[in-house]
Amino acid sequence: MRSVLRSKIHNATVTEADLTYIGSITIDQDLLDAVGLWPGEKVLVVSNTNGARLETYTIAGPRGSGVICMNGAAAHLIQRGHQVIIMGFELTEKPVTPLQLLVDGQNKPARML
Repeated sequence: MRSVLRSKIHNATVTEADLTYIGSITIDQDLLDAVGLWPGEKVLVVSNTNGARLETYTIAGPRGSGVICMNGAAAHLIQRGHQVIIMGFELTEKPVTPLQLLVDGQNKPARML
């Protein structure tokens, strides 16, 4: 089995960072749907701004809101205004064609990569 990229939201802007929340990353439900991520799914989040990398799980945010919110301890590493890549992986024995979405400055879908 190999762990391969299945889903990617590229160049999203973190809109909020909430240290008081227990954990996770909140993502606009429309963005989750566009790349096939599920609420509760483990993701790798990489900051293009400072190079921080962390694993967490997704929470669905309001549709059309553009929300990307780092919650809990992750908000120490990745903060409001950072540009991030959010990636989901799959364990498989076969090649996977990942769904890769580039978003604009308001976290609205710009185009599939």
